[in-house]
Amino acid sequence: MPRDLILGTAGHIDHGKTSLVKALTGIDCDRLPEEKARGITIDIGFATLDLGDYRLGIVDVPGHERFIKNMLAGATGIDLVVLVIATDDSVMPQTREHLEILRLLGLRHGLIALTKCDLVDDTTREVVELEIRDLVQGTFLETAPIVPTSAYSGKGIPELKAAIVEICRTIEEKTGAEWFRMAIDRSFIVQGHGTIVTGSVTSGSVKVGDELDWQPRGERVRVRSLQNHDQAVEEVHRGMRAALNLAGIRHEDVIRGQEVATPGCLVPSRTVTVRLHCLKDARKPIKHRASVRFHIGTSEIMGTVSLLDCDSIPPGGWGLAQLFLEEPATATWGQPFVVRGPSATYTLGGGQVLQPVAKKIRRRHLEMLERVEKLWTGSAEERALTVAWFSGFSGFTAADLVRGANIPPDQVEELIARLAATQRGALVHIALSPAKKLLLHADMVQELNERILTVLGRMHEEFPLMTTHDRQRVQSQLDYVGDDALVQAAVERLIKQKQIVGDLRRIARADFKPRLSANLRKLKDKVVEVYREARFQPPEPASFAPQAGGNAANLKDLFEVCIAEGFLVRIAPDLYLHGEVEAEMRRIVTERLQNGPGLTVAEIRDMLGTTRKYAVPLCEYLDAAGVTKREGDLRVLAAAPTTEDAKQPSE
Repeated sequence: MPRDLILGTAGHIDHGKTSLVKALTGIDCDRLPEEKARGITIDIGFATLDLGDYRLGIVDVPGHERFIKNMLAGATGIDLVVLVIATDDSVMPQTREHLEILRLLGLRHGLIALTKCDLVDDTTREVVELEIRDLVQGTFLETAPIVPTSAYSGKGIPELKAAIVEICRTIEEKTGAEWFRMAIDRSFIVQGHGTIVTGSVTSGSVKVGDELDWQPRGERVRVRSLQNHDQAVEEVHRGMRAALNLAGIRHEDVIRGQEVATPGCLVPSRTVTVRLHCLKDARKPIKHRASVRFHIGTSEIMGTVSLLDCDSIPPGGWGLAQLFLEEPATATWGQPFVVRGPSATYTLGGGQVLQPVAKKIRRRHLEMLERVEKLWTGSAEERALTVAWFSGFSGFTAADLVRGANIPPDQVEELIARLAATQRGALVHIALSPAKKLLLHADMVQELNERILTVLGRMHEEFPLMTTHDRQRVQSQLDYVGDDALVQAAVERLIKQKQIVGDLRRIARADFKPRLSANLRKLKDKVVEVYREARFQPPEPASFAPQAGGNAANLKDLFEVCIAEGFLVRIAPDLYLHGEVEAEMRRIVTERLQNGPGLTVAEIRDMLGTTRKYAVPLCEYLDAAGVTKREGDLRVLAAAPTTEDAKQPSE
């Protein structure tokens, strides 16, 4: 079975790239009428070359400076390149620019084809070869073979094929599981079949009938059929040129730059964190807040550079940056990209993606920058932990580690298990419900714990006599965390760890000791008992001042403690009922109103055995609590059962 690889061309306009591909394959890659008429390549073209052990999909790119964006789209996913240089022209501007772009895209394999050799003498050819060696010094083509050719006469074509085979033998074959990914470079309609999208498969494989994510639209699509070099196949994989017939999508909605990938593989983002390089021969440094054209995959997106560790990157320099994009991009860790000037007339630089889905990072924030740096210099485990840390309280998934830390899909679960294995593991599973768990970095768990304890500590300082606090009130002060279930789960963990004491209603720090003296405790017990016995004719708080003696100034706080602990309920200012008495009042009034007409204040007064002094505020409290509502001089149930409700059988 031949190995599939993708070969790309590169070089200056009119140096014979398309003619060379035709001499190699017999296929004319210029398919557009305008290309035929003008005699230049405008868009990327495609061909296939069978070399025995290797089956090459060829991507022929335009050489004109106006079509660099098309060249960049075509260079996505190539395994090796033929840099084409015409002997009668030698090294030209786009020769240099294409070579720089190939370096930025991380290409490591290729060779040089010297075209139009029949137009010059041997001396001229030798001089051109010296100029080429000077050009490629220090690049991945430094030791690459230079093969003299002539597409017109056929000279050197067999030697070029042989040299390509030798280069193919040096390309490492990727092993292990990969998710399928293909950036779309072309789409069209085939009558009776629908929309076809084409591209170079950069990782993984896909079969007929599989479902894929269509990004950045975020839609799920099904593969109806597949082709490789105009031949129907059941599967395509990395290294192939592929045409996918996708069910249920409109050709008008497909644009170059979109991708199809394994579900969950890619997440679109308008913010990416990168390590950014400014070309050695760049016209000027890359400055903070510079506008750029961001080229990644087959897409071109306008964006703004935010330099994180400097104010400008000089020619030849590197820096950490974030790119804020006008449209969402899809990327993975380590993916190469190129940035060009906003006018699209020159290349500024490029680099690698560190965070394909990022949040804004504050400039010159030392801790953040140290962690971002680990995404490039750290081990697989360190990268995974960095992704987990940046995920914050939102947590992360296995897919986030594959996408953001370059962990192979078949190894990610084992890595998570290893990092979460010990009691003090770097990753922590938080159970939000019996069926749902959240994965967090241990630092995030610790930070959440500290925030909960800090909130409780602040409340203990504010109410030093209060032994416990309402759990919902505590949790409401942490709503910025974003997930109330996470805060609840964290509180439960702290209760199990005995850092918090309490139940589903009220909690307190385990190390908190209420500053309630023995006399105040006795007074509190006395207050609670008096209100229980007083029922619906409760005393005024000030009446306890003589019994409080020197603690009279603490009476207000003491009543707040009684309310917080559920012993008393505030009805109105300076009017309280015992908690059990308040519940009894609700029950008595509700039962009476369910079994009869509305009640006047006087009737409620007599029913509760109280006086008008208390009956009026008690009725107003019941209205405010949603138990009753006023209709003229009567009180009726606030939520009386409807006719339909009355027909429902009782359980």
